[in-house]
Parts: sequence; structure tokens; C-alpha cells
Amino acid sequence: MPPAEPPQPAQTAAPAAPPRWETLVTRPRFPLALTASAAALALALCSCASSGEPPAGSDGGARMDGGTQRMTLSATNPRPRTALKRGGTLQWAVDRLPTQWNPLHVDGAEPATTAVMKALLPSFWHSDAGGTQTPNKAFLLDAASGTENGRQTVTWTLNPKAHWSDGTPVTWRDLAATWRALNGTDPAYRTATAAGFDRVESVTRGKDDFQAVMVFRTRFSEWQSMFNNAADTPLLPAAHAGTPEQFNTGWADRIPATAGPFRPAGIDRATGTVTLEADPGWWGEKPLLDRIVFRAMDPGAMADAFARGSVDYFDIGPDATAYHRVAEVGTGEIRKAGGSNVRALVLNGRSPQLTDPAVRRAVLRAIDRESIARSGLKGLDWAYTPMNNHFLVPGQNGYRDNSAGLSQYDVDTADAELDKAGWDRPGFGMRSKDGKPLTLRLVVPQTGQVAAAESTQVLEMLALAGIQVTVQKVPNADFLATYVNRHDFDLTLLDITGTPFPATSLASTFQQGAGGNVSQVGSQALDEAIADAASGETAKEGYEAINRADEQAWQVAGLIPLYQRPAIYAVRRAVANLGAPGLSDPVYEDIGFQK
Repeated sequence: MPPAEPPQPAQTAAPAAPPRWETLVTRPRFPLALTASAAALALALCSCASSGEPPAGSDGGARMDGGTQRMTLSATNPRPRTALKRGGTLQWAVDRLPTQWNPLHVDGAEPATTAVMKALLPSFWHSDAGGTQTPNKAFLLDAASGTENGRQTVTWTLNPKAHWSDGTPVTWRDLAATWRALNGTDPAYRTATAAGFDRVESVTRGKDDFQAVMVFRTRFSEWQSMFNNAADTPLLPAAHAGTPEQFNTGWADRIPATAGPFRPAGIDRATGTVTLEADPGWWGEKPLLDRIVFRAMDPGAMADAFARGSVDYFDIGPDATAYHRVAEVGTGEIRKAGGSNVRALVLNGRSPQLTDPAVRRAVLRAIDRESIARSGLKGLDWAYTPMNNHFLVPGQNGYRDNSAGLSQYDVDTADAELDKAGWDRPGFGMRSKDGKPLTLRLVVPQTGQVAAAESTQVLEMLALAGIQVTVQKVPNADFLATYVNRHDFDLTLLDITGTPFPATSLASTFQQGAGGNVSQVGSQALDEAIADAASGETAKEGYEAINRADEQAWQVAGLIPLYQRPAIYAVRRAVANLGAPGLSDPVYEDIGFQK
């Protein structure tokens, strides 16, 4: 049954030309006069600052240059489709079998869910390893940003061939339904992020059902992050996201509709597998693979499974043991690249003992981030560089240290700040206030080796400042959904993964009230700086706003960046167009095995 047509707000006139912007784009995807603005800022904020970077898809390793870590753009073994076989099954290991398959739901915004759903839901864009966006013609024929009556307007022209798995065409109604779910006006939708949709005033029908006109309340420079797999914001079908109930529960333990190169062939909880098969109804380039099987398993078991040949691809992460195990496998190889991936210690600012920002800043100063980073990166052939910015990694344009000294390990200052905050420490023992000890519960996955080592370090470091830490190891399958997403922790350790759109992708991590803000703290100044970054009309304005936001993030002290986590993947050597993607997104129909 086709989805009910939503109410139509007033129509908006056709877009006019946008204002003049600084332009860094050398390969415009649409007429340059219409789109240089957003693309320029997105590329400026995401690309590496240094010249001479390896080309997109290169297999070069990370190197040091003048004391700064340079990012390898990607390592995916890029090959043309003509060089690859047709057919075959790819075995892809993930850390858990999700129960929430809506990737825009707060419980679905996790790597296992997004890895599967990116093959099944519409993405209007393809991102290259440097963050440049090109339209995915299977869904988007054209998109143009302009200004009408002082308001930014984006006109989306859709491919009439695109359709959902029930045969319903992909139309403007789907864009309107996804916008209404994500715009933040109805708290009944349990969304992971507003992702710029909160800036949109209306989405209406254009010249026909295959054109949508989006009018913005406030300018949004990163509008290309919308309906984009690279930003983890795919399009949802109106028939299954049009109400809070459909959005929240309609994707629980089921995938109700798809529109992608693959379709679900089965979810088997007994074996912990999700099988996708090439969709014969796909109107784009025919997928090279017959099937992709996602296998849920303990991360500690993935390297052995890879060595046995039962897994072809998995995320090694910072696991040095797995790294060296994979290096011994003759049919496999390690593909690694830098990117906006950050290992972080998160403080729950609503925990009774962490509501005072002065206490959170004392915790920050008491953490020897360099020791944790060197330990976490040991054995991975990745040079350590201080990570002193919440939004940008070393080597990105605009990166600078805005910590005002808070990034420096300083136990004496931490002691003084805790004394001032009223936490007594008689005889240099554990601190207390009003008879209550300063004890914090650090929640980590049960079998995560890296988290286990880091939790021991955090425990020992905070003990020097008189803060007692108890470590609670929880089942891997429950870690995110049951503990992190429900704020059942005082401290936790997470990987924060960015996208080609830094202001958009990290907004939900830091903005007050956002679903992805697991620290539950923020400030008006931080919110305003993030908003300014997403509205900037030049690259310079974008950098300055991002760095103002970073200054405020240090003061709020809800999240402590530990180190840039390299993207390291184990891949069967014959697999092409898959690996460490950098800022790109996998084109699932182009993944295949070499002839």
C-alpha cells in the first residue's frame, strides 16, 4: 500500500542563485554557480591540509611530516568493475547482531546496523576519500541550492526509476517523512541526530512527485550531508517512518522495506547472521557479489575466523594482537588509513558526582592521555600525535589546540581543583564530600581487550587524584543499547566516528538535548558555535566556528579526546573496493573479487 500523502505546506518559489563563496572544489558535480558554496566548505573542513597526499584509494601508510600525523586518504584496493568477477559471497564480521534496524533511531546508530543498512537504503550521494560529494544517480538526478526571499532553498530532483521493495516509487513524500522524523519538533521520535534537518522549515512537492523543494529556516552549508550514507543519514520510506510508532518500533527485529542494490535474504539469530542477496529489481549497476553475509561474533574471535577463511573482512581497530594475527595470513592483508575517528573517554555529566564542570575538568587533567594513546597504538605501526581538538584530527585543515592548558596532564592542578570543589582528601586517601566518597563507575564491554587495558589505566590515573574507580564489564551486546544509550554509567570509553561533514556529524555528540550526546552536558555557547559552523559562508568562517565550538567543549568537559584511532581493517587480498574508507562510503554494488 502506498504511503499516505502528508500535509503540504505552502509552496516555495524556484531557487535563485546563492551568494558568492570561497571555492576549493575543482570538480563541480552540478553547475558551479549553484553548488560551489556547500561543497567548498565541506571539502575545506574535511580534507588534509598538507599537499602531496596519497591519491584516493591508495594503500600508502601513515607517515610523520614535520611532527604532524598525515592522513592516508583511503586503502580499499580500488579496481574497475571490468577487472572483477561476477558472483561470490563476502563474509563480513560485525560485533553484534542488532535488534534495531533503523539507522536513524538512537538504538540503531551503531556500526553493525549501519554496515548492513547502507546496502539496503537510499543514499543520494557518494563521498570520495577526501570528502567530495557526487550525486548517486540511482536516486538523485540533480540537487541545487539557492536563495529565495532571503531563505536557502534546495531543490532535489529524484530518479523516477527508484522504488521501494514493495514497488512504491521513491518520491518527495519520503524526504518529507524523513525530515519530520528528524527535525526535533516531535520528541516521540527517538532519533540519534537532527543532522541539519532541524534547520528546515518545509519540504514540499516540486514540479511532480519526483522533485522535492526544501526551504531552510537558517542557512545550512552542509546540506549535502542529508540523505547521505557517508553522514549516516540515509533516506527512510514514508510508509515505515511516517509516525513515531513506525519509526521507533517498525524496524525492531525486522527490515520492513528497502531500496538498494541488495535485499535481505534472512536474519538468523541462532547463527548470528544477516544474509543479503543481490536485488534483481535494482535499477542501477548490477551488484558484482551474489551475497553478503554479516556474521556477528566477539571481536576477539574475528582474527582467528579470518585466518580460518570464514571471514573476509572485519574492523581490526586498535587490537594489536589481531593486527599481528592477520599479518600472518597469506590470503589476507591489512588496509589502514587515517580519518576523523577518535578514541574518547566520556563523562556522564548527570551522574551525581559529575554534575560540577570543575570536577569533570579535574578528571580531564588527571588523565595521562599520551600514556593511554601510546599503549592503545602500540604494535599498530601508527605514530602517536597529540589529539587536542574535539572536532578535527591532526592534519585536517583548521586543526588547532583550543584547550587553554586543559589538554595537559597535571595531577597537581586536578588535586587543587577538587579541593576547591569541596572534595576532601584526608591523608591523601580517597576523596569524599558530605560523607559520600568520590567513586565513579566505568562501564566497558566484557571482552574488549583495548577497553580492558584502558580501564585499568584510567583507574590507576584517577586514584592518584583521590578518585576511586570501579570497572563494570558488561556483555558486548548490551554495552551500547542498554548502558551507553541509556546513560547508565559514570565513565565509559567510546570510538567517536566523524564524517565528511564535521559540524553536522558531531553536532549530536555535543549539542544539549541531542540524542547522541551521551555525556548529557553542553552549553549555549557550544550550541551556538556548532550552529555557526554549519551556517558559515566561507571556509574561514567554518574553521573559526568549529574551533570556537572546540574551546567550549574543553570547558564543558563531557568528552575527553584520547587519540586519533586509525581505521585498520583485515581484508581478503582478492577483495576490491573495500577496506579502510577514509571519508568515503563503500559502493556496495562495486565490491567484488578480482579475476
